[in-house]
Amino acid sequence: MASDGGRNAAAPGDVVAGRYRITNRLGRGGMGTVWAATDELLHRQVAVKELHLPHTGLSEVESGRQHERALREARSVARIRHPHVVVVYDVVEQDGRPWIVMELIDGRSLAEILREDGPLAPREAARICAAVAGALLAAHAHGIQHRDVKPANVLIDHATGRVVLTDFGIARIPGSATISETGSFVGSPEYTAPERMSGGRAAGPESDLWSLGALLCAAVDGHSPFQRESIGEIVHAVAIGDITPPATVGPLLPVVQALLDRDPARRMAAADVMTVLVAYAETGVEPPTPDAPTPELPVEKPADPKPRGRRRRLLAGVAAAVMIAVVAGATAALVVTHGRGSAASAPRTTPPVTTTAAPTTTPPATPSPSPTPTAPVLPAGFRTTTDKRGFAVALPAGWVRQELKPRVYYWSPDHTFRFGEREQSPDPGGPYAVMHGQDVVARGPDSIYPGYRDGVITRTSQNGQEAALWEFTYDGFSDGRGARRVFDLCWTQGGRMYDVWVSGLITRVEETRDTFDTARATFTP
Repeated sequence: MASDGGRNAAAPGDVVAGRYRITNRLGRGGMGTVWAATDELLHRQVAVKELHLPHTGLSEVESGRQHERALREARSVARIRHPHVVVVYDVVEQDGRPWIVMELIDGRSLAEILREDGPLAPREAARICAAVAGALLAAHAHGIQHRDVKPANVLIDHATGRVVLTDFGIARIPGSATISETGSFVGSPEYTAPERMSGGRAAGPESDLWSLGALLCAAVDGHSPFQRESIGEIVHAVAIGDITPPATVGPLLPVVQALLDRDPARRMAAADVMTVLVAYAETGVEPPTPDAPTPELPVEKPADPKPRGRRRRLLAGVAAAVMIAVVAGATAALVVTHGRGSAASAPRTTPPVTTTAAPTTTPPATPSPSPTPTAPVLPAGFRTTTDKRGFAVALPAGWVRQELKPRVYYWSPDHTFRFGEREQSPDPGGPYAVMHGQDVVARGPDSIYPGYRDGVITRTSQNGQEAALWEFTYDGFSDGRGARRVFDLCWTQGGRMYDVWVSGLITRVEETRDTFDTARATFTP
């Protein structure tokens, strides 16, 4: 390899790790140079990234730490397996420097597309950003923050349209310092969250979601809404300036506003972003602009509840509303690689139908007073709640009401359990088709349930009507408390379709099931 300022520099024709022959340079950034290469063992084209680690002013010990840290972080990123995250094949060393071997994407970056073709239509921008949201969700599940989400790091394959998030070069993994933290600013300021502007070490995965909001604006407008003439002006715009999304975001404005919130706790969750954008990209149905929610509490208010953020709760409701439209349209709204096929499982064999015959009563020969219905005996601690939307259900006392149209939730004070209710027009396919459609989406690459597993749908009945019960487990909310089990019942009654469910921590699955059984037995539309 040739000399480059005292160190060996790669060049076309060089062989890395005795296997990867460099052909041409694809690009160069602050954290490294990316080369196209041929894997001479497997006879395939790959991309190899030569990491540029800072050595000036560092002791030999610190330089070695940088080196080991780079390898550790590269290997951690290699654990991510997601259709919208670039595949890392290998991590090797050459001339004392780490190299990352990745799949080679035959396409252009979003930055190149915007520069050469101009801004995208909102639906195409939604498709691309939904894929990026899915990639971030997968990375965050591994404890990895990207920290440099920008158009140049989003690749689109020419042949398939597959979207890939790449260049985790300044990724942050909890418990380790970042390879590029040498006292200077890293990342792209016009796509950087304000909490990172003020120091960065305390910034969590929500900082990637701010970047996603700026990326969405750039996709439809050509540049970040925080682009300015100087770094000082950019920092001012991000940190304290008025946030004015471009008019070109159009129907995506609620999503942009929910992402570009300076309070990280109020930002829209990646799963909700993905749901809304996938649905809009597939159907063209504009996400509704919801009204601000009004806090409503039952009899007991929990002491010092920990809010998850008004905007996040708000847009989670929007996500649910749009998701219903997708399922009702009998389409699995998935952002997938066309050449790889769908990750959704094939339909399972229909389980046997379980029916409960409605009791019949022979009329008495002479009229008699109508019997007084006997109220069910409720478990200790439960009470019947009559919701203002008209339904009644027995739930544990002290649960907190939350309305995110078209859904109503009741939360246990510690957020261990949640009851949900949704009412809509009947689906022509019936309850089983609705549940099956949601199960298909949940098994796909753009599931809103990270770690979805153990999904089972059973035909049953409710109040003498056909019903479907969907049970599944997923990794849970972003609060890090662990996996959750969900029991979800759907049926049609009186010309309306009802969906009632209870979820709870997997460690308390029996209580979750008991709460669901009580809610099911006492629910009155």
